[in-house]
Amino acid sequence: MNETTTNAIDTIYNAYDDLDPRRGIYCNRSLNLRSIKAIGYDMDYTLIHYNVNQWEARAYAHIKAGLLQMGWPVEDLHFEPYQVTRGLIIDHKLGNVVKANRFGYIKRAMHGTRPIEYNEMRANYTRTLVHLSEPRWLFLNTLFSISAATIYLQLVDLLDAEKLPEQLTYAELFQRIQQILDTAHLEGVLKDEIMSDPDRYVEPDPDIPLTLMDQREAGKKLMLITNSEWKYTAFMMDYAINQYLPDQMTWEDLFDIVVVSARKPDYFTSNSPSFEVVNKEDGMLQPVVGGLKDDRIYLGGNAVQVEQYLGCSGDEILYIGDHLFADVNVSKNILRWRTALIIREFERELATVRENDESQIAIASLMDEKKRLEDRYSQLRLERQRNQKGYIAPTEHDPEVLSEIMRQLRKKLIELDSQIRPLAIQDGKRFNQFWGYLMRAGNDKSHFTRQVERYADIYTSRVSNFLHYTPFMYFRAPRGSLPHDHGFEHGGSEGMDME
Repeated sequence: MNETTTNAIDTIYNAYDDLDPRRGIYCNRSLNLRSIKAIGYDMDYTLIHYNVNQWEARAYAHIKAGLLQMGWPVEDLHFEPYQVTRGLIIDHKLGNVVKANRFGYIKRAMHGTRPIEYNEMRANYTRTLVHLSEPRWLFLNTLFSISAATIYLQLVDLLDAEKLPEQLTYAELFQRIQQILDTAHLEGVLKDEIMSDPDRYVEPDPDIPLTLMDQREAGKKLMLITNSEWKYTAFMMDYAINQYLPDQMTWEDLFDIVVVSARKPDYFTSNSPSFEVVNKEDGMLQPVVGGLKDDRIYLGGNAVQVEQYLGCSGDEILYIGDHLFADVNVSKNILRWRTALIIREFERELATVRENDESQIAIASLMDEKKRLEDRYSQLRLERQRNQKGYIAPTEHDPEVLSEIMRQLRKKLIELDSQIRPLAIQDGKRFNQFWGYLMRAGNDKSHFTRQVERYADIYTSRVSNFLHYTPFMYFRAPRGSLPHDHGFEHGGSEGMDME
């Protein structure tokens, strides 16, 4: 092999090490794409990404308009896009929005638009853990939740002030909001606005078509399974995909079958009948007899029909979507399909974390020093106790000397806290001023992250990130860390038989 060839190989080989972490795919459970025979995609916020602030501002406006028609005093309310984030939880009992860690302990909370201080939060939630199976809690697991949750917070203020024309419970208040929003979706008002001005609402990704072509040419069956109706699906896919395809090719050529109005999550559990869209212009339907066929558009149906069509099931199928429950949870739990979650905000979160690298390092260093001093303080306190009580032979240190050393340590600990506190408060604020990072709750994982770990085999910020990994990638989960691992890394195994 000559030098030119060797250099070329080195250049190509090293090029794959330069992937931006924001465009990475992260693995909870090992997944070999070579064993995947079919890949299903959601559309909204998966293949097509919306400008969240623009879309949710319009949804908010429709909710507000509906409330005004009912005579509610909401004319002075305005959409605040950063007031809530995905992954928060509505407490229907107390009218709060809360952020919990992976164990369900509530770390931050807001009542109406008022942040709840620590003492009040402790009084409300000391004996309370978030269990999403309970009707008290509503998990905001999709970006489509932002508008409803934002106006809910504002209406809680009006409800508490007795300014609403009817007295409702906090749960009934949210139901009223959701009814108005559902009506706007059912009547197609919101989607008609999107189609009238897609440049305003859609953020196309030119790399998605090539991603899909790579997968298709690698032998994967591709499916589009969306809750959106045919008219909207056709328009949005034409707009977002066709412009980046080779001449004479359309988005329909990328998929073996397309399912619209799927009614997920019921799609994965029901036996609903399937209809074929036989006229794309007017959406004329006919019942499906004899199973699904290639290159057809279907309305409704169920996942069992898809498995029969594919001739495969379970872990041979990968489904990719943005909704933790409708896309990922049910397909994983019921069908055992492999799952990928799209978290578009993840790009901004990783960027923010990288911007705060120095702060993170400083916090970690200061916390290590604090732990060391606290451990030493506790040992001295125990030694003083033993010397004072005399229940074992005293040490050579006088209790007064021990007390003085403890006072000095306490002073250093207070100084450390004064350095840590502003860094800790500021950490995450660049992502969201009040709620902090999406994936973290203080120093722990957030409840959202816990759901991602449970139900998503892999997760990433956008579909086109698969372009950097190829359809032949073997995603391997990292070795799980345990709290005691840290001790072994720092000599904790000394004196133990590790054979």
